[in-house]
Amino acid sequence: QVQLVESGGGLVQPGGSLKLSCAASGSIFGIYYMGWYRQAPGKQRELVAAHFNANTNYAESVKGRFTISRDNAKNTVYLQMNTLKVEDTAVYYCNVRNSGGFYWGQGTQVTVSS
Repeated sequence: QVQLVESGGGLVQPGGSLKLSCAASGSIFGIYYMGWYRQAPGKQRELVAAHFNANTNYAESVKGRFTISRDNAKNTVYLQMNTLKVEDTAVYYCNVRNSGGFYWGQGTQVTVSS
């Protein structure tokens, strides 16, 4: 089992920045995928950004504004979010994968509002 602890969400004004963190612990061997998803009210959960096998992938809506990074020594994945928009408001979930399974964090609320 892998346990994930997310942090960094909050309330920010449009144009502002936030940095999310997700720390993995437990059976963390062989993690090949660390990503962030989000779910807004009434919408399906969607991929925001992922880091896998030294590659990164971003949703079109966040390209150029969000950056995903991974610290292997700390087993932590980050999501730096800049130039936030109202439509970025959602619960953000960390997702981690290894040979043992597919794991989700508890979610952290990001609210972009003036």
